[in-house]
Amino acid sequence: MKQILLNAFDTCAITHHAPGLWRHPRDRAEDYADLDYWVEYARTLERGLFDGLFLADGLGYPDNFGGSSDEPVRRAALIPKADPSMIVSGMAAATRHLGFGVTFNVFDELPYAFARKISTLDHLTRGRIGWNIVTGYSERAVKARGGSGLLPHDERYALAEEYMEVVYRLWEQSWEDGAVIRDHASGSYADPSRVHCIRHQGRYFQTEGIHMVHPSPQRTPVLYQAGTSSKGVEFAARHAECVFISGPTRPVVASMVKKLRGAMAAQGRAPEDIRIFVLMTVVAAPTDAEADDKHAEYSRYVDRQAGLVLMSHWTGVDFSTLSLDEPVKHIRSNAIQSVLDRYTVNSPDRTWTVGDVADFLGRDGGRPTIVGSPARVADALEQWVDETGVDGFNLICPVKPESMVDFVDLVVPELQNRKRYKTGYAPGTLREKLFGQAARTPANHPSAGYRKG
Repeated sequence: MKQILLNAFDTCAITHHAPGLWRHPRDRAEDYADLDYWVEYARTLERGLFDGLFLADGLGYPDNFGGSSDEPVRRAALIPKADPSMIVSGMAAATRHLGFGVTFNVFDELPYAFARKISTLDHLTRGRIGWNIVTGYSERAVKARGGSGLLPHDERYALAEEYMEVVYRLWEQSWEDGAVIRDHASGSYADPSRVHCIRHQGRYFQTEGIHMVHPSPQRTPVLYQAGTSSKGVEFAARHAECVFISGPTRPVVASMVKKLRGAMAAQGRAPEDIRIFVLMTVVAAPTDAEADDKHAEYSRYVDRQAGLVLMSHWTGVDFSTLSLDEPVKHIRSNAIQSVLDRYTVNSPDRTWTVGDVADFLGRDGGRPTIVGSPARVADALEQWVDETGVDGFNLICPVKPESMVDFVDLVVPELQNRKRYKTGYAPGTLREKLFGQAARTPANHPSAGYRKG
């Protein structure tokens, strides 16, 4: 039986996927900028043997609901939001095994500076850092960093391909194996003949310099990706080691898994070269009745307006212009294409209204939700894994950190009793823990082609 992998899915903000739940009396999301909160959270996840804490991020914030940012600011919808890369360092110092996946947009920082940031984090976490590669979808983020407009969807992926070449060369090619000699007697820290200046002159980037950090435990971080468009799947099949997907039903998710693994085969990669996680909300309690009551309690704090703010941000469609009883229509935009898909083409047996979407986003984070006792939750998780082919779950925490504490205390022991979840961490880096292989990317990964020595 396949063992289930688990990530917690969050962001360093008050609101992410459960708008309005920050008002719940037991919720601590307002502590988003308090390092003690995140350290406690990380320790809880490590106690539950979670593979990682995945932190979504982006410089953009909602500003197209009603043509302004007033409602996002009023309802704390993805603003305020802190920089997760700084918070990771504190959590890493308080844990020994938990992995950290952090989102960085290829447009937000030049590859030379970004490569140094990741190598630093890989050192500070002792090889437990992962990078979620995103190309962005927010016009607001483009304006905030001084750009003139969001590039077309497919061109964003073309730029990302060149970005990957530059960072691979910095991580893998600039310092050969054995370049660091640390010879105290001669005063030689490194052999300059094995340290190389990377020169890149491309369409989008020009770089000339030695990578500023000596090789970190993984060199190239564990690579995450969540694109579901044709270009996104192609990019993930070539580069990603972990892929995040989201779908309303098991058949839809199974189809997405099959498509992704087929694309990988076309790139010369094997199914075991990738781990696929599906987004899921879980509300657990000792009994089914208690879980149902808790879910109903959570629902009383749903903020429909904030849910529509988030939908507007993710899709590029201004939901303030739509009535609550209006059916959601399938529209192609330059934003996240999969968000509208889940309420339209991926839900052929149901007509979602705007009000339905607002309620679903507020109560369940807009994802499939499992509510119940440890046995009921474990049954459902096993069914998702066995019927779809995913490797695990990105778990959304409706009430922070209560929902995750409940999962760790109640559901983890049930999964362990069923032999579907580990009882201890494997040694080594994040890549070694996830794949049982060497700390560095395998020979069939595109990063390996840049290695020297």
